[in-house]
Amino acid sequence: MRELKRSSSKWIAERSRNRDFKWQEGYAAFTVSASSRENVRDYISRQEEHHRKETSRDELAKFLRKCGVAFDERYFE
Repeated sequence: MRELKRSSSKWIAERSRNRDFKWQEGYAAFTVSASSRENVRDYISRQEEHHRKETSRDELAKFLRKCGVAFDERYFE
């Protein structure tokens, strides 16, 4: 994951005006079925707007609870 974040940060910096781009610390990874691909693309394209209403932290906690995944909120800080 570290290498993916490093190389994608470099790629974004080289191709955009945002030379100060940085990923947030940590990550979460999920798989989705091929049939959900368009829904995921739509979500990603509207993510900035969506997170004005619900933080990514709150959304992740809600999703993990919904899926029955145990987690420690201390790692969300």
